[in-house]
Amino acid sequence: MGNVLEVFDVSKSFGGIHALEGCSLQVEQGSITGLIGPNGSGKTTLFNAITGYERIDAGSIHLPGEIIVTKDRPIAPDKVFRTGLGRTFQLTRIFPRLSVIENMHVATQRKGLGSFFSRWSTGQEQRRAVELLHFVGLDDLQEHLAGELSYGQRKLLEFALILIADPKIILLDEPAGGVNPSMINHIGERIRVLNQEQGITFLIVEHNMEFVMGICDKITVFHRGTNIAEGSPGEVRNNPAVLEAYLGD
Repeated sequence: MGNVLEVFDVSKSFGGIHALEGCSLQVEQGSITGLIGPNGSGKTTLFNAITGYERIDAGSIHLPGEIIVTKDRPIAPDKVFRTGLGRTFQLTRIFPRLSVIENMHVATQRKGLGSFFSRWSTGQEQRRAVELLHFVGLDDLQEHLAGELSYGQRKLLEFALILIADPKIILLDEPAGGVNPSMINHIGERIRVLNQEQGITFLIVEHNMEFVMGICDKITVFHRGTNIAEGSPGEVRNNPAVLEAYLGD
């Protein structure tokens, strides 16, 4: 089916620290790809580079729409978003003092917090927002303040905020981190539905090995800023280099 996202020999340093060093990654269209590795291996830095929050020092990133990002040709996060690539964060980015449905309103208008003071552009937009809250399981909480939600529910709200833009590929940064097993199962089931029924591609950074091994088609392993292995969950699980990276240091 071809790749919807490609990273070639990307490097990024912060002072004398090499966060990424010649790393490469390919995400096939329609796949659920995992990105794992020990803490400090460069996973979130790569997400930041792909989504325009960090400028790379070398290499190239190929985004949907044949957009190529290089050191001399950076890209802003809002332009990445317009290519059809959405992204969540380790620490959820929501408006805690707005209600759940008001958060969806802001996301629908895509003009920032000022859009909260305007009406819904169309009834269809409002219905779409409610449908997505129902999809993630938050429709009964739409009038609650977002800041009153549990951590897992905040992750679901952030997920819904991304979905309202109808992305082609979604980067999830630790979707199972800090939530209870029941919520983890719910998040995983929602990912599978979106992937199988709507063809949305996922790239997932995750430390929960049971979750990532159970949901991903392919996994890439990072260590010290570069990829050291990739393959099916079974291949990665039994790879000596992976075991060394996690257990040998």
